[in-house]
Amino acid sequence: MTEYDAEQMKITPQVLLKAYACGLFPMAESADDPTLYWIEPDQRGVIPLDTFHVPRSLAKTLRRNEFEIRIDSDFEGVISGCAELTSERRETWINQPIRDLYGELFQMGFCHTVECWQQGALMGGLYGIHIGGAFFGESMFSRVPDASKVALVHLRNRLKAGNFALLDTQFVTDHLRRFGAHEVPRAEYNELLQNALQVDSDFFRYDTPSN
Repeated sequence: MTEYDAEQMKITPQVLLKAYACGLFPMAESADDPTLYWIEPDQRGVIPLDTFHVPRSLAKTLRRNEFEIRIDSDFEGVISGCAELTSERRETWINQPIRDLYGELFQMGFCHTVECWQQGALMGGLYGIHIGGAFFGESMFSRVPDASKVALVHLRNRLKAGNFALLDTQFVTDHLRRFGAHEVPRAEYNELLQNALQVDSDFFRYDTPSN
């Protein structure tokens, strides 16, 4: 994995979008560290939209319609949830510059959230960046079982309906492998990315099912 010191240039939302289009994304060492680094993994995580797999146990949860799905209704709530420290996540890379930059991209329409709500409370979700036919998943969280998983399934359905060509997960975890995530070499990823950037997509084409 290659890291570049992002402090060598002023990072603006426009610079961030250009970086994504070149295969880079920013991270911080911790929430307390104001420094950002450009990351370019040798192996990049992707989930093919056509072979996306829904685990059997999660399919049962989906059929019960336990969550109200909302789109782009609470960006601050989602990024705060993704930055929360839990027994399973004892540190976070989401620092204040990350919050500010992605907040600006959200206002510009390039950052989206998928949210799972129950009884008026945000219980889980995810956020990511949309450029062309590529969606770059950034982070997800759950406050109750399966909330982030339901959000990921909804995201896939939305991307498929909207003519997206690439769902980038940056890295691959055991959690994401259950949905079909795998790694591709940097050169292959860059080819997938450049093709996806030329695709005309619509994040809002999909009709969110109601409970």
